[in-house]
Amino acid sequence: MFNHFNLYNTLVDMNIIRSEKNPIIKPEDIESSNPGFKVVGVFNCGVARFKDEVLLLMRVAEEPINDNSKKLLVSWLDVNTGKFVVKEFNKADPSIDISDPRIVSTPEGYYLTSVSHFRIARSKNGIDFEIDKKPAMFPENIYERFGIEDPRITQIADKYYITYSAISDITGITTCLASTTDFIRFTRHGVIFLPNNKDVVIFPEKISGKYYALNRPSSSEFGLKDIWISESPDLVCWGNHSRLMGTRKGCWDGGRIGGGAVPFRVEEGWLEIYHGASRNNRYCLGAVLLDSDIPSKIIARSEKPIIEPRADYELNGYFGNVIFTCGVLYEEGSVKIYYGAADTFIAYAEIKLADIFNHIIWL
Repeated sequence: MFNHFNLYNTLVDMNIIRSEKNPIIKPEDIESSNPGFKVVGVFNCGVARFKDEVLLLMRVAEEPINDNSKKLLVSWLDVNTGKFVVKEFNKADPSIDISDPRIVSTPEGYYLTSVSHFRIARSKNGIDFEIDKKPAMFPENIYERFGIEDPRITQIADKYYITYSAISDITGITTCLASTTDFIRFTRHGVIFLPNNKDVVIFPEKISGKYYALNRPSSSEFGLKDIWISESPDLVCWGNHSRLMGTRKGCWDGGRIGGGAVPFRVEEGWLEIYHGASRNNRYCLGAVLLDSDIPSKIIARSEKPIIEPRADYELNGYFGNVIFTCGVLYEEGSVKIYYGAADTFIAYAEIKLADIFNHIIWL
């Protein structure tokens, strides 16, 4: 199916097949949704097979066009007018911190340097995509003032459920749920996890009569950023929350971890491809195997990354040294990973399931 590949060997001797066409989608491939803005990143996409196509629901980041190198422009949604407000900062102002290219820290609070929406890309072969000109989902309420980010797609029967992060200076970071049957019309179901919680991925079937989801609540007091697991009778009301697994001091995932792709069933259990970051924000992907009937039980976990930043497009970009996934396809014994690279691009890689199993530690 896929004919254009480069082979890299990571530090763990994992056979990673990256597409020779990487990055397969770039910011210049996307038309801006607003004439006063430019696209600065397309990354972190959910993925689904729909009819005879592979669909990517992509996070598209835009920022106001700025011709003054001494100024910094930020923007957010005015929910009363439905239009975006643009605010200007002087980069030389000592009261603001712009050391992180994604955030402006000011005495009055935080602003994001870009605002994200979702766009669909469609492909027959999974590598060459045609991109919709108009957004599929756009910020539209108080929870989404600073944008919508990082969609994951879970198919249950003939409906596709989308979890995504909604960012707002008023309500914090919440996780919302939407659904579609045709990837044309999307129904919002509102907030399903309280702030600050993100990286929510829903399992694609009920287990012992319950829906399950991985999620990542954050503790500002203690700095904990671990993966939790929660239950639901209806995909909207979630409870019986419990900590699934934590970061590992001094390891590749010692800074934070979070759900990545939607878990998929294999003979040995549920395989979850998750992301982990070091203390210096180097993002890699790992794998954890969960029990088929008791998904809160860990069977095996990566000791080292299954894929880590190596290529130039993974090392350099809007926020470099990052590999981050929101979606994979498991087909024909291969895990096909669509991932955000350096918060700028979408790239593609394949890993044989057998290789992953050879590099995880069974507990």
